[in-house]
Amino acid sequence: MTTEYVPTIGLEIHAELKTRTKMFCGSKNDPDETRPNVNVCPVCLAHPGTLPVINREAVKHVLKVGLAVGGKLADYTEFDRKNYFYPDLPKGYQLSQYEYPLVSGGELGGVALTRIHLEEDTASSMHNESTNATTIDFNRSGVPLMELVTEPVIHSVEEAGDFARELQLLLRYLGASDANMEKGEMRVEANISVGKGGVLGTKVEIKNLNSFRAMERAVAHEIKRQTKLLERGEEVVQQTLGWDEGKQATFPQRIKEGSADYRYFPDPDLPSLLLSEIAEFGKEKLVSEIPEMPSQRRQRYLSLGIKSEDAGLYVRERKLGAFFDEVTALLGSGDSKGILLASNYIANDLVNLIRYKADKQPLVRDTEQRDADYQSEIPISARNFKKIIDLQLEGKIQSRSAKNILLACTKGAGDPVVYAESNSLLLNEDNNSLTATIDKILKGNSSAVADYKSGKAAALEFLVGLAMKELRGAADPIKLRQLLDNKIRPEKS
Repeated sequence: MTTEYVPTIGLEIHAELKTRTKMFCGSKNDPDETRPNVNVCPVCLAHPGTLPVINREAVKHVLKVGLAVGGKLADYTEFDRKNYFYPDLPKGYQLSQYEYPLVSGGELGGVALTRIHLEEDTASSMHNESTNATTIDFNRSGVPLMELVTEPVIHSVEEAGDFARELQLLLRYLGASDANMEKGEMRVEANISVGKGGVLGTKVEIKNLNSFRAMERAVAHEIKRQTKLLERGEEVVQQTLGWDEGKQATFPQRIKEGSADYRYFPDPDLPSLLLSEIAEFGKEKLVSEIPEMPSQRRQRYLSLGIKSEDAGLYVRERKLGAFFDEVTALLGSGDSKGILLASNYIANDLVNLIRYKADKQPLVRDTEQRDADYQSEIPISARNFKKIIDLQLEGKIQSRSAKNILLACTKGAGDPVVYAESNSLLLNEDNNSLTATIDKILKGNSSAVADYKSGKAAALEFLVGLAMKELRGAADPIKLRQLLDNKIRPEKS
């Protein structure tokens, strides 16, 4: 029996940190700046005689990430020079960390981590195909960059995608990074090998993947490519690859370097750090500043009994999650029926009303859009939303009326109870009124009455629908069905 080829994946993820200034100088860290080469200074341009200074805020961000993933925080740490030559690297080396990273180990989403360290970003290179000219923007040069490296323990494309998305959420919850992939604030590199019988194959790296979908497609393609090579008895070459989104294929960039190629050595211009001697980096202080993490929030929602996809929505889109929390607090944690009903209306009806109001498009929940935090304002207060839930739980309105009231309230209708009363949406319990409506429906639909008498059950549902429409949904369809049946077939009553 042939042993199946098994992929092994390790991820290296870079995230630009959310700080006021760059990693080693006072130049502004502004990812939204569109003018080239304005946030620069002699330090980040590597002018002779300049000296770098460590950004304390960046160090703090990385330490918080380390605590959030259960990693071991370093006491002693230092910065090293990673030596290589490229046009977007003004010094001819990159300030990074090699032997003494800020964080070792940890785990996120079931994936073991190797390390998390801090370095500086490179400049941005832009190539113009029409003129064959390359220009360089140094605004990004020196921006604080966190690099997280996983252990090679991922074995599927789906697991890799889930991990990267969970890390993005964690960074946003901590306020460490906005991690917008379309802006290059979070970049993924995947190391992939394919082997048999638990033996690792030759590792190939795919660099600079700028979206989760691109990463998933690139990894899937590379697994197939390596598997085909091995099945033909050919060798996989250890190299660095790029990803061509148009061709949906990887392409060679260079033979992959090892750590010896970078000639790491401690930077002589930066002091080594003993973190235990710096009060603001104390573990207790850092822990006190860490909010509820995505995994904790997800578990809290699931413990309420709501659907897992709804819990995921509230974790990803924090404004919706905060609104759900507010409604839940008003309902009370013991009101499981109310909580489930509220979640259903928030995650389906309210979400689509918000999205449609924002861009006239219904919400598609399983797209790259889920990677961005939900930005629209909630157009109804939690207190008024609870009133709609209460009306339905008390049996005063039907589901259809609840949806109509919700729509009206998002458009400024005000108090739901007042709106329901003034628009005759409360369930009509007046038997005389219901009887009058039924008589009118039966009189105008004699053929449907005859059909029902002859045994066609669907005819009764047709008549119920007409009655509900006449009453604008303000009636119990079960009661209407019984009254109609009694009128048409009195011998049964």
